[in-house]
Amino acid sequence: MTNNQGVKKIGVDSVWNEVLPEHRKETLLNRIRNNSEIKGLKIRGEEYKTQAFMDDVVLIIEEPLEMGPRILEEIRRYGEEINQDLQLLTNISLGYNFHENHFNSIMTLDALLDLLSTGEANIPNYRCGSHNRPVVVFDGSNADISIQISNMLGIYKIPQISYVPVSQTLNDKIRFPFFYQMVPKKGVQYPAIIKLLQYFGWTLVGLVAPDSDGGETFMRSLTPLLVRNGICVVLSQSIPVAAPHVHIDGFQWYKWRQVNVFVYCVEIDSFIRGIFITQKIIEAYTKPTVGKVWITSALWDFTLDLRYTTLIIPSIYGYISFLIQTGRNANYGDFQSVYKAMTEFKDKAFHCSYSKHGLSVKGWTRCPEIKDVEALPQEQIEGILSLDSYITYRSIWTVARALNAAYSSRSKRKLKDNSDWLAAQHLQPWQLHLFLQNSQLYNNSLDGLYLDENGELAADLDIMSWAQFPNQSVARAKFGSLTRQGPGKAMFAIDQDAMVSPKWLNQSLPESKCVESCHLGFFMVPQEGEPPCCYDCVPCGEGTISTQEDAKGCTKCPEDQHPNEKRDQCIPKIITFLSYKGLLGMFLTSFALFLSLATLLVLAIFIKHLETPIVKANNRDLSYILLISLLFSFLTSFLYIGQPRKVTCLLRQTVFSIVFSTAVSVVLAKTITVVLAFLATKPGNTMRRWLGKTLATSLVLSCSGIQALICSIWLGVSPPFPNADFHSQPGEIILQCNEGSIAMFYAALSYMGFLAAICFMVAFLARNLPGAFNEAKLITFSMLVFCSVWVSFVPTYLSTKGKYMVAVQVFSILASGAGLLGSIFFPKCYIIILRPDLNTKEELILKVK
Repeated sequence: MTNNQGVKKIGVDSVWNEVLPEHRKETLLNRIRNNSEIKGLKIRGEEYKTQAFMDDVVLIIEEPLEMGPRILEEIRRYGEEINQDLQLLTNISLGYNFHENHFNSIMTLDALLDLLSTGEANIPNYRCGSHNRPVVVFDGSNADISIQISNMLGIYKIPQISYVPVSQTLNDKIRFPFFYQMVPKKGVQYPAIIKLLQYFGWTLVGLVAPDSDGGETFMRSLTPLLVRNGICVVLSQSIPVAAPHVHIDGFQWYKWRQVNVFVYCVEIDSFIRGIFITQKIIEAYTKPTVGKVWITSALWDFTLDLRYTTLIIPSIYGYISFLIQTGRNANYGDFQSVYKAMTEFKDKAFHCSYSKHGLSVKGWTRCPEIKDVEALPQEQIEGILSLDSYITYRSIWTVARALNAAYSSRSKRKLKDNSDWLAAQHLQPWQLHLFLQNSQLYNNSLDGLYLDENGELAADLDIMSWAQFPNQSVARAKFGSLTRQGPGKAMFAIDQDAMVSPKWLNQSLPESKCVESCHLGFFMVPQEGEPPCCYDCVPCGEGTISTQEDAKGCTKCPEDQHPNEKRDQCIPKIITFLSYKGLLGMFLTSFALFLSLATLLVLAIFIKHLETPIVKANNRDLSYILLISLLFSFLTSFLYIGQPRKVTCLLRQTVFSIVFSTAVSVVLAKTITVVLAFLATKPGNTMRRWLGKTLATSLVLSCSGIQALICSIWLGVSPPFPNADFHSQPGEIILQCNEGSIAMFYAALSYMGFLAAICFMVAFLARNLPGAFNEAKLITFSMLVFCSVWVSFVPTYLSTKGKYMVAVQVFSILASGAGLLGSIFFPKCYIIILRPDLNTKEELILKVK
């Protein structure tokens, strides 16, 4: 025991075991006093007139010199409230006993033997004198000692009430059927811990826990939860409770030296010790040692633990922990004066020595309370009660309500059976279990508690931040909360600016991760052989984005959107088609207009000079049909330019196919006519009867008619329609015409190629005819140009996408039509306009000779 700044201090292994009333319960006081027929009653072998005593209710607490005085004052005050409540425990008063075990299992056993033994020696089950076995035991110990207490009390079916979070092991009703918890089990803070780590991006953490049952459960329960939520546990350190040596895996500590956040399973008897040992390990194996954050599982206010410890660790950035929302805040501003008042009151109220008398057969000395001690001033009482005592206070009230329900039930049953009313007040410990198992009793025991959907105790939590200053002062602040919003729903709130930050470290909130976060537009790919938190950052693929750091994968943009350059958001695609406003559209439009005007000009020249020999000699009717077909072919290109619509999609391929087939049919008819005309000039040849308009007209109608039939089938089976292509070009929505049936499209195209091939072969064979009929040479050249254009069209068309496919077809139409127009008609126009001297009958006859 040491003395520091006038404040009494004790070691970390000290404990205070508190016992609620020594059921000195006064019974029937008013009835006995007012009933003259009652001369005296035999109660436990003695006759009493004005009071009677019942069984004990026992309370075990911890921290004797620190916690004990304020718990004592709290029990005293609220015990009086219970006793004064006319509707609660009528005619029954509550008292209390205290036991101390110093966090020692041997002393705990000794205390339990003293508690359960009624004689002068610690001999359980031996009744000597009055029977004063407790009805209820309040327990504030750690998990291992609580298990020891539960094993002993379970023999007598005495309820054990815990008002501190303990290991989930104690929730096993098969092993510990008489253990009851007034606060949520350890683990209620796990969701808040996970939310906290995710909020600050702390994905690489270490776990620290004592090598106790509670510590093992903590490691076993929390680790898979963290892993499932993307947080890697790379360091696990056990702090020995009894062993003098610490097992350390130095390689792991050195490898993961970037870990700056530790999640600490706190036991009330080893809070500072575990942090101190871990910090020494950090100093030995890692650099830097400054800036570590400790997230503790504690659900109590450990301001005093940090303020009055001799183990100052100023290099720690801060501590984060949780408190059940009770509506009361502890006030440590004048703690020394409050502590002094508690100590003085304890010394006055109990004349007790902690040393055992040499001749005593018991290890414990009963120290009765002096009843006439003057109560503390109300201001000091409020100061004591503010020191995080609300949970204990509400736990006492909960048990009082259970006792009240038990006594009320027994009294009604005894009166109904005409039994002795006084006998109804004799409550056995096992008879209280039925009332302690009422879940609603716990649901109302504390303001921040509630029953979750599984019927288990849960709590709304405040998230607290602590910082320990070099001068041993401590700052505390609330900076977040986890509050229930409905069944299975909770609201997590954080105000990072409210955190207590150690400005003397000149350091911002540390990071704790394996690698730098993947930026927007990238996603994580785990590194082989490393934890999932260690990963490489890979850019998102084509058409995908990531909108958050450390994305596990990339999401695909909607069809009408595409990623921006950084691939962190989707932007609308550009709608594109072969437009009149575009450079390519303007060029093709101008070219089509030029060729159309040129065709009209040639047609006008031929009409004006229709009686000239050169026009007559070249079959002017077919020439007119060919020129008109070429004109319509040039004009069909306007069906391809502009936004595709239903009408344009239906017409453009079919009209082009029929018109162009007509033009090629005319050229074929002209070629055949030339060959027949040459043959007809030979003596005795019968080909003369085939000459005339009938053959030419029949050829044109039959050849173009076949194409018209193909197009009709096409429109009937699978007509073209407007379509939007979202995928061919990145960042673009291509408005185009879907041909409906690709087979019919290529069938129509192949038929035109077939006509052109026949025409070319016939013209090629007739190329050496006399000069008067030299149009065969011109047709040969024009068909060579025509076939070259359309043969090159197919691979070019298949290799392009979007509006350029349309442009390729328009250019092929214009180029092949221009080839026919230029090869066949421009030489004739040259003679008609510039060399009229050659456009005479005599000149033609001269050439024939």
